[in-house]
This record gives sequence, structure tokens and C-alpha cells, in this order.
Amino acid sequence: MSNQTNGNIIQLEDGWNEVIKKGAIDVLERTLDDGFDTSFEPREYIRIYTTCYDMCTQRSPYNWSRDLYTRHGETIETYLRNTVLPALQDKTGQGGTILLNELKHRWSNHQIMNKWLKKFFTYLDRYYVKHHSLPTLEQAGLQHFKTEIYQNSKENTTSAIISLIDEEREGEIIDKTLVKSIVELYESMGMGSLDAYSSDLETPLLDSTRAYYGRKREDWIAKDSTPDYLIKAEKALGEEKMRVVEYLNPATEPKIRKVVEDEILQKVQMNLLEKEGSGCSVLLANDKTEDLQRMFKLFSRLDSGLQPMANIVEKFITSQGNACTDKRQARLDSGEKDKNDDPDFVKSLIDLHEKYLGVIRETFASHHLFQKALKNSFEEIVNNDVGQYSNAELMSTFCDRVLKSGGEKLSETEVEQSLDRIVQLFSFLTDKDLFAEIYRNQLAKRLLNQRSASDDAEKAMISKLKAQCGTQFTSKMEGMLNDLAVGSEQKSEFDKRMEQQDTKLSFGVQVLTIGNWPSYKAPEVALPPQMSKCMDVFKEWHDAKHQKRRLTWVHSLGNATVRATYGKKSYDLQVTTLQAVVLNAFNEGKTYGFTELKEKLNVDDITLKPLMHSLSCGKHKVITKSPASNKITSTDSFSPNAKFSCNMRKIRIPVASVESSHNKNRVEEDRSVAIEAAIVRIMKARKTLSHQQLVAEVLSQLAFFKPQPRVIKKRIEALIDREYLERSSENSQQYNYLA
Repeated sequence: MSNQTNGNIIQLEDGWNEVIKKGAIDVLERTLDDGFDTSFEPREYIRIYTTCYDMCTQRSPYNWSRDLYTRHGETIETYLRNTVLPALQDKTGQGGTILLNELKHRWSNHQIMNKWLKKFFTYLDRYYVKHHSLPTLEQAGLQHFKTEIYQNSKENTTSAIISLIDEEREGEIIDKTLVKSIVELYESMGMGSLDAYSSDLETPLLDSTRAYYGRKREDWIAKDSTPDYLIKAEKALGEEKMRVVEYLNPATEPKIRKVVEDEILQKVQMNLLEKEGSGCSVLLANDKTEDLQRMFKLFSRLDSGLQPMANIVEKFITSQGNACTDKRQARLDSGEKDKNDDPDFVKSLIDLHEKYLGVIRETFASHHLFQKALKNSFEEIVNNDVGQYSNAELMSTFCDRVLKSGGEKLSETEVEQSLDRIVQLFSFLTDKDLFAEIYRNQLAKRLLNQRSASDDAEKAMISKLKAQCGTQFTSKMEGMLNDLAVGSEQKSEFDKRMEQQDTKLSFGVQVLTIGNWPSYKAPEVALPPQMSKCMDVFKEWHDAKHQKRRLTWVHSLGNATVRATYGKKSYDLQVTTLQAVVLNAFNEGKTYGFTELKEKLNVDDITLKPLMHSLSCGKHKVITKSPASNKITSTDSFSPNAKFSCNMRKIRIPVASVESSHNKNRVEEDRSVAIEAAIVRIMKARKTLSHQQLVAEVLSQLAFFKPQPRVIKKRIEALIDREYLERSSENSQQYNYLA
């Protein structure tokens, strides 16, 4: 080599000027400026690489590693400062796209230059840089670009990028590839982190986005309905997400989403929910499922964003339920007779619950806040009693219509569906114990009068109540069904015994366990000899089988079929046992005064009046009353109706029940026992409690009803009197348990 001195030693200036600068750097700069592809012939590349290698491996003082490292940086700095920066400054002000294209071009050139210089100085990078803990040639090249170009142009390029993004938001088409290339430049300027991207592009972009959507929010909220506004909001959020996917860094997505959500959703949430003519309540009223789903989906993005919406849903459902209650009240106010059978009202509540249960499930994805809203609203609706009869009684009577023969005409599937829905309503009742008492009374009537349409349906209903409230709630009802099952087995055995008796009566007995069934009045009555004989036979047979059981006859629950002959025509009268006894008294055709008949039958006025009313004032007047009227008095007289005639051979003559649907005193007594049991349980475990804590714990333990605090206080006083508890001597509001 002609430039070598001292044998094979390469001098710094000779190697740099004659080989490296002339053969590599000048060629690189020239081809980059002219826009040609940059490449080197293998022989030329090897020559330059070898020169760099030799200059770095010569012994000191001819080892030029440090000088080459310095000149590498100076070369890049000079090119960037003298060539690239003026070109960018020239494009500033000519439009964002022009500036960004120039920056993209210059950045690409710089990467090419950096790549080739790294190749030429590979040995320098491998040893000198490593041993002296210096930035690699690639890192140094990036740092020079950042210092000379990026720092001087980032404000203009950031503004240009934001301007293009705003144009795209307004529907214009932009060069997304160009924006993506510049974003990658910002990412590279972080030298392995996103600091530069975050501070120089992301932060200004988020500020710009906040301002942009702030303007849009004011425009949309002023002129758009809530559904239209939310359609635009949904579209904007989708576009921002796609924008990140197409040309921004993924780390920006949650930040820009939060900004957009804050601006177009959070700040106007209540305005949108309560907007007149198109808010959440209006959408619910008009069954706008798609709009409600969109509202739910968008507000679920916000922290606590669904609670205000759930509150509106709860208020709306409550208002719909109150409308059903108001209709019932209006009917009663208009003069309609109040009775415990109002299927239309109960069906309206069932339909309302079914509708909004579906809305919660399908529109609001069964979200727990909306399930709670439905629960809260129906607890208020179902426990809002109107008229003389409680909703618990109306619901139980509705079950009675479904389950008894001659009630609702329903298929098995419809019965099952109706029972499922009424049990769902029942779950919201506060006074579940009251429902149970009424239901048990009605179940007893269905079973004893053979009016139950299906044993399977009865069992299914009890099973549903058991699943809802537990075994304790339904144990007596299950006992009633069990009594009848056992009774049917004993009946066939007793029938064989009756066949041996000389009697014209077909006689059967149903034995009930007192603890399972409601308590009934058992009026004494003078029975005909034939009936008394049959009863004696049964008692003898029963006592022989069950020596420790005592029988009590309840004639008011019995029924009979009486063969009655009027003129030449015979009828089968289906009546109660007590009606049959009354009819038997008129067998000889005699006329009786009320008082005389009462003494003959050995019954009181309360028992006899409804019996005589059913026989002489009802649809089928088999007895004639004098004087004729619809009211029974003690001065009336009665005789067989010789003129009675009917087209039917079998005639059912119902009698008005003097029993109420439930015993209110019994319900109150049961509640008192339950409250006291809860108090004792709690105090036994806790030993000492304040009044407020004890009341709160009692309320939390009582599943079937919710007593007023004053009722609990009364039971506490009763337990103190009976020395289960005592007041603390130091604090009158604190109780101690007495073992």
C-alpha cells in the first residue's frame, strides 16, 4: 500500500482520507443524496474493512481505535447538521405530509448510513467499544440523529402527526403508512424505551384528543338524542382502537381509550341517562333493546359507570309495578268487590317480572347490579299491599287456582311454568310465613275436598318452596301429603271391615295428623244413628290398630252424597257432612223453626246459619224458607221444597266457609316464638350485646319475615321477664345472657 510508513504501519490521516472517507463515507453520502441504492462491491468492502481492522490492531502509538470512534461520530454529526437538518427546515411550513415524508426519507437514509458504517467499523465495535464501555456504533448513530435532527424537529413533526390524525377523525383519507413510519422513529429515539414516544408524541396526542372530543361532546349533546349520541360514541371508540392498531404504539390504547371515555361518556353520563325523550327510562318504556345494550356496554367501561344506570332501571321497574298496584286500587275505588282472588293482578306482576328478568338477562348480561335492581324493585312492589287482602294471600290464592280442579285450564307445561313464576315472585315476599300459613290452609281444602288437579303438581310446588326456603318451611305441607298417602292404604283395609257390617251407608274416614294440618273447629252435632254406628265401627277398628292415638271427629271437613227424591225424580246432592245431617232432619217432611232445628241438631247459630243459607237461599233451593229472603234469622222456619226441580241429576251445593284463610293470631304467635328463639341463639353465642347489635343480628337471621324493631324489643323484654336475659348494670342498652 502506497500510504504505509514504517513498514506496514497505516497513518491516521492516510487511512482515513485515502481509504475510509474516499472509498466509503463520500460514496455513502453521494448515493444517499442522489437517491440511489447503496451497495459496495465485495472487494471494495473487504478493502475498507481490512483498513479499519489494521488501524485498530496496530500497536500503540499507532492504534487509531479512539480516533476512528471519534471520527465516526463526527462524520455522522456533520452530515446530519449540514445536509439533513437544512433539508427538513426547508420543508417546514409546506404542509405536514411533506415534512413527514422528508423526515421519513432522511430517517431511512440515516439507518442505511448507520448500517454500513457499523459494517466497516465492526472490529471497532467488537473490541474498543466493548472494552471501554462506550455506546455501540449503532447507538451512537441513533444518539447523533436524536441530538441533531429529532430534538430540532420533533415539535413540528408532532404537530403534523396530530393534524393528520384529526383529519382522519373528520373522515379524510391519510397516509397511514407514513404516520406509522414516523411513530417508529419516535419509538427508536427512546433507545430501548418508550420515553421519547411517550413524552414527545403520546402526551401531546392525548391532550389534543381530549380537546377534540371535548368539542365533539358539546356538539353532540346539544343536537343528538341519547341513542344517536351513543352510536357516535361507540364509533369513535372503535376508530380510536383501530387507529392504535394501525399506526400507534399498543401502549397508547388504554390511555387514549380512557381520555375518550372521560370526554364523551363520563362527563355527560347523567345527561345521557336522564335526557328528556330519549334517556334510559324512555328506552326501557319503548323496549329499545339494541340501544339499551349499547348504553350498557359503553357505560360498563367507566369506573362505577353502571350504578347510575342500574338505579334508573330499579326506579323504572318499581314505577311499572306501582302502576299495576294503582290499577288494582282504582278497580277497588270504583266499587269492585275486594276478594282474595285477583288473578289479573297477580298475572300482571308475574308478566312484569318475567319481562324484566329477560331484559336483565339479555340486555344487561345478568350483571349483578341489575339483578340487584330487579330484586330491590320487586321487593318494594310485592310487599306493597292494596285493599283488604295482602299480596301474600293473593299469590297463594293464585296458586290455588292453578292447582285445583276446575280452576285455571292449563296444560302440564303451563302449570309448571306458572308455578315457577309465582315462586319467583314469592321469593321477594317479606312475609313468607304468612304465605305459608295461607297456602297450607288452601292446600288442606284441595286435598280434603278432592279438588286437587294433580298430585304431581302439588308435590312440584312444595318442592319449589322447599328449594327456596328450606325443609322447615315445607315440613307440614309434606306431612299433609304423607297423611293422605298412608290414609289410602288404610282405607282399603277398613272397607273390608265395613263390608261385614249391616249398613246402607257407604262410609269412609280420612285420618289426619293434628300437627301437620291447620286447626279446625269441631262443632258437636247430633248425628243420625246410621252415621253414629259407622263412626263407632271405625273407632273400634282404629283403636285396635293404634292404641296410643286419640281420635277427634271434625265433621265440618266431611262430605257426603245424599239421594233426594222430589216428586218422581231423584237427585244426588253433593254436600258436606253437616249439610247431610240437616237434610236428614227433613226426611219426614216436617217444618222446623230455626230455634227448634238448632236444638234438634245440637248446634249453635254460627254453625247452622251458613248451612241453612246454602240449602234455602243458594242456587239450588232444596229447602224452602219462610219468610223468603236472602238472610237467615232466628225467626225463620224451614220445610222441604216440594217444587224443587233441576235438569242435572248430580247437584253440588256449596256452603260458605266460616273459617278465614288463615289464623292471624297463630301467625303472630309463631313469629313471636321465632324471634325469641333467634334472640336466645344469638345471646347464647355472644353472651353480651348492645341493643342495636342484637336487633341487627335478629333481623339478619329471620328468613321468613321481617319484624319491626319495636316487636323485637317487646320480645327482648319478655325474655328478660322470664330470666333468659338481663340488662347490664352499667349500661341499660346492653344485655347479658343468663345461663
